[in-house]
Amino acid sequence: MADSVDVAPVRPGEALNWTAIDGFVRAAVPGLSGELSVLQFPGGSANLTYLLRYGNQELVLRRPPFGVVAPGAHDMKREYKVLSRLWRHTRLAPRAYALCEDPAVCGADFFIMERRDGVVVRGEMPEALKRHADAGRRVGNAVVDAMAELHSLDPAACDLADLGKPDGFAARQVAGWHKRWTLVRPEGDAGLMDNIARRLADTVPPAQRTSLVHNDLKPDNVQFDPDDPDRAKSIFDWDMTTLGDPMIDLGTLVQYWPDASDPDFLRLASQPGLLDMGLPSRQEVAARYALRSGMDISSLPWWVGFAYWKTAVVVTQLHTRYLRGESTDERMVTIGARAPGLMDKADRVLAADGL
Repeated sequence: MADSVDVAPVRPGEALNWTAIDGFVRAAVPGLSGELSVLQFPGGSANLTYLLRYGNQELVLRRPPFGVVAPGAHDMKREYKVLSRLWRHTRLAPRAYALCEDPAVCGADFFIMERRDGVVVRGEMPEALKRHADAGRRVGNAVVDAMAELHSLDPAACDLADLGKPDGFAARQVAGWHKRWTLVRPEGDAGLMDNIARRLADTVPPAQRTSLVHNDLKPDNVQFDPDDPDRAKSIFDWDMTTLGDPMIDLGTLVQYWPDASDPDFLRLASQPGLLDMGLPSRQEVAARYALRSGMDISSLPWWVGFAYWKTAVVVTQLHTRYLRGESTDERMVTIGARAPGLMDKADRVLAADGL
């Protein structure tokens, strides 16, 4: 297979014990032949993801980042549990083959999953999708439809009824992410994040229903067949999947979604090029989700405010990991500078009760 634009040589400092990993993979996945070669998927920001090649056969290895990991974060056992079961029920879930819980192999839990070929929309529309008329709108609608499809699945039918405790889901999300903030709070913090946490905790919207929720659904976690922009092929990064209120996924998606009417988008976005792709607006995204899911989305501003606040925690975590020497990803040098703007945006969205 030709090298994908989504893979690159392994970053310095992020090589693993390939001999030990090779032994585990050959024992766990039958039918492999040829020598192991390794590339890395550099697009993600936290978990480490590698492409393992055995001749013409390709697999993907996922493991947590190096260094201190926040409680409950980067849960490879959870991701393996989800993908080893969910692939039977939806095309959106790649199949997971094997989980390794022996830290002697590569220093942390990891799992092996299938490689899906396709394209991912990041800072610009891939050439393979540009040839389609109205590609931006079609891709955008497909992301929303994939989210609604995920939320329509019956967790019990997927053997995932024990994945989480949906009662009190939103309140636990606020408390959990606030705890993570206390672990990376920078010196001189003015307390805005704590104030927002209190406001969120005091105004938790009632849950409408329980579904599988991805917890990090955004455009670049969705993969497409280059011949079919109307239908998502896969969703990636399932390590925070749980049972809860599906509105959390809509709030996350809207937070990341570009909108020309939002003067803050270019300042806060990690991929400002999304604004030039012809994607549907945030209001259109929310309306399409409501239509596809049958959900009442009147509480959406709370979930969008939560999403901005949570992302402020995430970018601070990533920057802190770089400062500790636990990451060599140069993107993490400046990522923490986004946190103040995200905090301010969360504060204003909650105060204005708008997107």
